[in-house]
Amino acid sequence: MNIHEYQGKSILKSFGVGIQEGIVAQNPDEAVKAAQELTQQTGTNWWVVKAQIHAGGRGKGGGVKLAKSLDEVKEKASAIIGMNLVTPQTGPSGRKVHQVLIAQDVYYPGESPVKEFYMSVLLDRQSGRNIIMYSTEGGMDIEEVAEKSPEKIHKEEIDPKVGIQAFQARKVAFNLGLSGKSFKEMTAFVSNLYKAYDTIDASLFEINPVLKTSDDKIIAVDAKVNFDDNGLIRHPHYAAMRDIREEDPTEVEAGEHNLNYVKLDGNVGCMVNGAGLAMATMDIIKLAGGEPANFLDVGGTANAARVEQAFRIILKDPNVKAILVNIFGGIVRCDRVAQGIVDAYKNIGSIPVPIIVRLQGTNAVEAKNIIDKSGLKVYSAIQLKEAADLVNEVLKKGI
Repeated sequence: MNIHEYQGKSILKSFGVGIQEGIVAQNPDEAVKAAQELTQQTGTNWWVVKAQIHAGGRGKGGGVKLAKSLDEVKEKASAIIGMNLVTPQTGPSGRKVHQVLIAQDVYYPGESPVKEFYMSVLLDRQSGRNIIMYSTEGGMDIEEVAEKSPEKIHKEEIDPKVGIQAFQARKVAFNLGLSGKSFKEMTAFVSNLYKAYDTIDASLFEINPVLKTSDDKIIAVDAKVNFDDNGLIRHPHYAAMRDIREEDPTEVEAGEHNLNYVKLDGNVGCMVNGAGLAMATMDIIKLAGGEPANFLDVGGTANAARVEQAFRIILKDPNVKAILVNIFGGIVRCDRVAQGIVDAYKNIGSIPVPIIVRLQGTNAVEAKNIIDKSGLKVYSAIQLKEAADLVNEVLKKGI
């Protein structure tokens, strides 16, 4: 689960991490009130109006603007709220902006030069340990830095059994070239950031930039937070931060029916039980000359109601030209799945695309007989190659 910047910053602040203060606003009038309140709290006379969507690169798309007066706050909030913001991470369709964060100006002049750093905490799946990845090149696309200047990317591996040690936090601050007050602030920042990541069962904390201000404070100017969905049951107050407006409506609907669904850009819908089999099925679709239109795992209980709902979700995509159902009957019997497919087909009524059904496992032969005798526009297969050939055939002939 992803959350907005303002929500991520509130979590960081609760763990003692310094942040760029801000107040979220749903409309231009609220934005002006937020700016006034922020001035009272922090003394800032300039404000940053930041679009709140689940994507990075907002500034490049015009979603981050500096306002030097309350009139400008209202003007820029009016322009950003309701806009369709297109960034490198949203794709060409973009995302509608429903709210903005009015944040304090932290790039104020002072005795010390302002510096921007990059920092993230995530799991290294190869080592099975958490890592802090950081760089002196903050405020830039970290992928670009890694490609052009990989020597500027540092990693600190953390043993999850013992947590971050004081010497590791100091090492990060040293490698970032800090000293004095900013060095001490950074060591505390790193320790508290890791504590936040570990405590809330996050899968990612990314802050770009981490800012050293002109008076040597260390603060998070941005905050991208991803949660491990499997851990949300332990954190209902964080689960409540979910904003379904930022998610694909079809994926939200699938989740309500306990279906694991991810929309893709292809022309062949697939319905499978098991994530590994789903990945293999998408490979088969590509080998057959098609492109997968989705990832859909119906789980172990592929009954008629579940299959029917899966069909309805797949058919919401107008690009789907065929559907491949690939079910392995282990716990669930194939003949029951086949009957569920026939019942679902009849309940839905007219399905405008051909369906290829490959059932393998317990009672696979009986399942094929049920499909073949149904009289419906359903093509059965037992072997994976048969299913792939049928996919290729229906795509070519449009049968």
